[in-house]
Amino acid sequence: MAGSPWPRAITGGFVIIAVGYAIMKATTPTDQQFYDSLSPDLKRQVDNQRLAAQRKAAYAEQLKRARDQDDSGPVWAEGAKARDSTPPPRI
Repeated sequence: MAGSPWPRAITGGFVIIAVGYAIMKATTPTDQQFYDSLSPDLKRQVDNQRLAAQRKAAYAEQLKRARDQDDSGPVWAEGAKARDSTPPPRI
């Protein structure tokens, strides 16, 4: 052999990786294909989990908006300002 084995090894490795990636892309179903192949019971479970995740995200967004909207301080602080905290006079 007249040359170094490195170019052949690198080329062979690249070919193996490319063929493996092509096989993976050809045989892996999309999310919609996978969902369509599920039984109706499993589809209901998936739909319930998706709905729960959407509700949780909406609740978190609502909490975030409420927190950002009201930065005036705690509620009890407003009541303490309005109340007269001086003790009554002694008789």
